[in-house]
Amino acid sequence: MNSSRPYLVRALYEWIVDNDCTPHMLVNSEFPAVQVPQGFASDGQIVLNVSPSAVRQLHMDNEAVSFEGRFGGVPHTLYVPIGAILGIYARENGQGMVFDLESSLDDDEAIEVEDDDLPPPDSEPPRPTGRPSLKVVK
Repeated sequence: MNSSRPYLVRALYEWIVDNDCTPHMLVNSEFPAVQVPQGFASDGQIVLNVSPSAVRQLHMDNEAVSFEGRFGGVPHTLYVPIGAILGIYARENGQGMVFDLESSLDDDEAIEVEDDDLPPPDSEPPRPTGRPSLKVVK
């Protein structure tokens, strides 16, 4: 099956805009083929305002999101592969969705795993230790 991520990104974008909110995308700026102004990224991430009033020529398909935007008054063309999108949310209330990290491997590449490395089929995965924690991303 195809990844559900591009469909969810488009649906959430429309939902956020339809509710008169400002859609923001959290992007992994170090993902292969990402084109964003690096001077504005922090810790390998950048938050992009993708509202209709902030961008021009917005194009979303199953491969990437691309648009023109201004950073510090300077126009830039941005290209964000779908796998680089870590989340999309409304700035006003934080409602939206965060996605799992996606491997930067091409679809044609595979990871080989030795049978000896796999746990027995009936075993439970190890339980994490320590206190649970959440990281708030803004």
